[in-house]
Order: sequence, then C-alpha cells, then structure tokens
Amino acid sequence: MSRSLQRRPLIARAFAVAARLADRMAQWPNRMTPPAFRLLQIGSAFWQSRALYVAARLDVASVMADAPCTVETLATRVGADAAALARLLRMLAAMGVFEEVSPGVYRNNKLSNGLRTDQQPNVRAMVLMHNSPEMSAPWFNTLEASIRTGSVPFQSQHGQELFDYMDSHPAFDALFAEAMDSVEALTGDSFATEFDWSAFDRLIDVGGSKGTKAMAILKRHPHLHAVVVDRAPTIEAAQRDWAAQQTKAKTADLDACLARMRFEVGDARHSLPIARNDRDAYLLSAVLHGFDDPTALTILRQVATAAKPAQARIILLEMVMPAQQADFTLASFDMQMFMGTRGRERTHAEWQALFTQANLTLTEVVQLASFGKMMVLKG
Repeated sequence: MSRSLQRRPLIARAFAVAARLADRMAQWPNRMTPPAFRLLQIGSAFWQSRALYVAARLDVASVMADAPCTVETLATRVGADAAALARLLRMLAAMGVFEEVSPGVYRNNKLSNGLRTDQQPNVRAMVLMHNSPEMSAPWFNTLEASIRTGSVPFQSQHGQELFDYMDSHPAFDALFAEAMDSVEALTGDSFATEFDWSAFDRLIDVGGSKGTKAMAILKRHPHLHAVVVDRAPTIEAAQRDWAAQQTKAKTADLDACLARMRFEVGDARHSLPIARNDRDAYLLSAVLHGFDDPTALTILRQVATAAKPAQARIILLEMVMPAQQADFTLASFDMQMFMGTRGRERTHAEWQALFTQANLTLTEVVQLASFGKMMVLKG
C-alpha cells in the first residue's frame, strides 16, 4: 500500500472547523434582521459589488498606498470628481473597505490592501473580472431565461462559449488569466505545503494558465521540475510575463525555478505530454469544474491515456460539494460555473461516477486548509 500524500493534517482540520464556524456566523443576519429588511439587503447587494468594482477600476487602494489621503488629493490622482469619490469611499468604508480616519480623509485597511497592485497577493483582477461587462451582463440579462431552459447564460448573452469568446477577445482573455492567477490569494498555498510533493520528480500542470501554482510548488520543492500545459495565447502571455519578471527581479531563486519550468501548448481534450515514469504527476487545478460530464470524462480519459503506461498519478484540485446543505461559498461558486460554463461543482458521488467511467481509481483525498481538496487518481 502506497504512503499517504497528506501533510500537516491538523492544519487542514482546523481550517475546516473555522470554515464551518464562519458559515454559521454568516447566517446571523438572517436570524437577527427582520425578514423583509433582510431580503431588501440581499436584493440590493449588487450596489456593494459595483461600488467595489469602480474603486478597483480607479485603483484607489494602490494610489492611496500606505499613508492617509484626502478625498481631494485622491480625486486628482485617479481622475475623479472629489464630491462623487467622497460618497463612494464613504459607502465602502461603511462596508469595512477603507477606513475614514477624519472627515474626508481615508486610509487603507486590511480589506482594501487586498486591492493594491503593489502588494501580493491581491484580488483586484478577480474583482475586475467578475464585475466586467462580459461576466456581469449574463447575471442581469440572461440568468432567468437560462434557469428556465438550462442554457448557459454567458453563451446566451455573448453568442459564444466562454473559452471561444476569450480566444477572440484578447483583453478579456488577459484579464481572466490574471484573475485566475490571483486565486492563490483566496486559497493560499496549501496545495504546495499540505501535499507531499516529495513523492514526485515532475509535475505536469494541465490547464496551468501562467504557471503560478506550479511556481509556488517549485519554490518549496527544489527537486521538482514542471511542465505547464495550456492554450497557445495563454502560454505565449505566460512566457512574456515570466521573462519580464525575470528581467525586473533579477533574483537567483526565480531564475532557478524558471530553469525547472517549461511551457507547452496543448489541449487536455486531445493530447498531453506522456508520463515518463511513476514519479510523474498530472495536476488539474480547477479545470474539470468548467466542463459538463461528457467533456470532463473526455479529459480524464485523455490524461489517463498519457499517465497509465508509466503508472503516473493524476491529482485533481477541486471543490467537493456536500450532498446537501452546502455552505454559501460552495453554492456561490457553483452558480458562477452555471453562469459561465456547462460545468458545475460536483459532489463526491458525482466525482466518483466520472472516475469509474474513466477507469480511474480514487486512492486518496488530501485535505487542505482551503475550500478545495486534492483527489489522487490512478489508472
């Protein structure tokens, strides 16, 4: 029997307990607020997201930096009307984003620092992507019709599936890729620290975007090499970005990691690098939740074909929905998948059904201090 790939299990358990507690606390407004007023709060919640979006568009947090700033000075720096900006900041401060230290003077706080482009990690790109015209219009315009028919709201709105649309809209494609790279701000680095990567020599990161996750793993495991596989535009952008970072940073650590990481254009539905031995591992991080069952099955079978001759393992980093009473975070991610794709967040039984059809065996589920889990498969 192979050894467990789980590391630091107590940290993962502590996160699970904290997440359950946070979900229970999040239900307090429903219990403490009169129902009619609470429904109005929920019904107007988009006011908050749009206010945050405009602040992110103006890059207020980055401009504010580390020092308190008057509204007038901020308005000049970001190109806004001072009176209008004051009202926006007042609302955001009331939400807990930014802090008003004296009348008309604001500073960054723990929440607003997460929008600063001069700090890593930050979620500015994620806020911009989710509130972009491309992603917000389907929620407003085509969601009801899609709930009635089962169609994909994004496709109904834009006439193309999400990834086809990205291929023909490079600016949105770049924003989407940047947003996906910022996911680490939400999930942390537990995929690198709570999984035993010492069992492997080479990581094949399928649908790895810019390679941010692969880089995080390589930094912590200097024996590993990585191959990042993704669409041609994504790979080209990734190589440019890492080259720019390498020129700017000029650090031996970054150079050493990039020397162990290469990029390859590929499509998980059609072809993938072939495993060399059983110390290769295929990582699919939040890939399959973007596809319907037939496509997810095609991808699993393709990965299995590449992995099986060498007995390499396949690692899925995905959410696992409970069979009932899902928390708000998981249910929200699932609705976002409905909005943009034919995919969804799956229950353990739904994942197991796919694995069975692909002739793959689930050998272990590694728990993380995160919303996702790492499911280890073998052919």
